[in-house]
Amino acid sequence: MIRELLKASKAGVDIRLLVRGFCCLSPTPEDELEEGEKPIKITSIVDRYLEHGRIYLFHHGGKEKMYMGSADWMTRNLDRRIEVLTPILDPDVFQELYDILQIQLNDNVKARILDAADSNTKVSPIAGEAEVRSQYAIYDYLKTKIN
Repeated sequence: MIRELLKASKAGVDIRLLVRGFCCLSPTPEDELEEGEKPIKITSIVDRYLEHGRIYLFHHGGKEKMYMGSADWMTRNLDRRIEVLTPILDPDVFQELYDILQIQLNDNVKARILDAADSNTKVSPIAGEAEVRSQYAIYDYLKTKIN
């Protein structure tokens, strides 16, 4: 999977990964990217709950496809288990999962950026920006869906 992600990056594909903890893929340093190659952006979010969405959003030619699955992209899950992904076809469910992804991408309390230097830089709110702690924000978001 790492080889395929790096190959896609070299072909100019934008890749943004949200991971719970560590990631075996080490992004290429910006100054070592080849012409046309896109940097892989990896954000780790570790917080109170051991949850993490296994939501996959793909863009191609202006069209979005979303899948949700049972496994993360670890070797044991890809090679030694039966795991499933299902396409998200219902527009309401698609929107809800899309909103959840956006909340996670905007986390500026518990998120860390995993980079080529393995610095795990903490994401902080920009001056005047509201704090987003994604696990709590998702909980609040989902409460509004119930009522």
